Amino acid sequence: MTSLFDLTGKVALITGSSRGIGKAIAVAMAEQGARVVISSRKAEACQQVAQQINQTHQAPDRAIALPCNIADKRQLQQLVDETRRQLGQIDILVCNAAVNPYFGPSATIPDDAFDKVLHSNVKSNHWLCQMVAPEMVERRDGVIIVVSSVGGLHGSAVLGTYALSKAADMQLVRNLAVEYGAHNLRANTIAPGLIRTDFSRALWENPEVLKRSTEQTPLRRIGEPEEIAGAAVFLASAAGRFMTGQTLVIDGGGSIA
Repeated sequence: MTSLFDLTGKVALITGSSRGIGKAIAVAMAEQGARVVISSRKAEACQQVAQQINQTHQAPDRAIALPCNIADKRQLQQLVDETRRQLGQIDILVCNAAVNPYFGPSATIPDDAFDKVLHSNVKSNHWLCQMVAPEMVERRDGVIIVVSSVGGLHGSAVLGTYALSKAADMQLVRNLAVEYGAHNLRANTIAPGLIRTDFSRALWENPEVLKRSTEQTPLRRIGEPEEIAGAAVFLASAAGRFMTGQTLVIDGGGSIA
């Protein structure tokens, strides 16, 4: 009997997948049989992850490396086109890449930093969905997963613009779910809490922030990238086929404490 989580024959395009949560998702989806596209800005980092996955599975094409700057629409289209050229189609889109160039009150954020956050964290995801959705509609099968954040569910005095972008991502998938549900395209977000990644290093390496975060979290710890990857596999597989338009919060219970 085939596992509910089996992804054999599927192609997953995952942005920001050379490290952290994105890499963990790529590794987990490859373990379930998917062919995965490793993509981030740095070609060498992408190639290293792709090679690791291919060596693990002793398959030369379980993973391919396609570097891309998500802020550049032309590069995003090239990413989509090259994925189709090499792997045939895109069954699963995971929008994981994001930026946060500013830490501080919204009152003093520079316009260029504000624009960069909204452009990279929201507009690029919107572009990718526009590029990928038509083939999913044609096949009447497809999954879009956006990695958001619990920050999108709360106010913040120091990460306000980042949180704003993550709340927008939650609304993006709700819109996609309504627009494309009749075509069997599912769209959901994952909202992680504090996870041990390079992206959030400034938070978990700060003893005061780490103590405050873990004291307020029922599990009394921060999360690991692999603990987000399992949720992505669930959403991408048959196990999650009746779930769409939702935000799956994975934060050790912090949002309910």
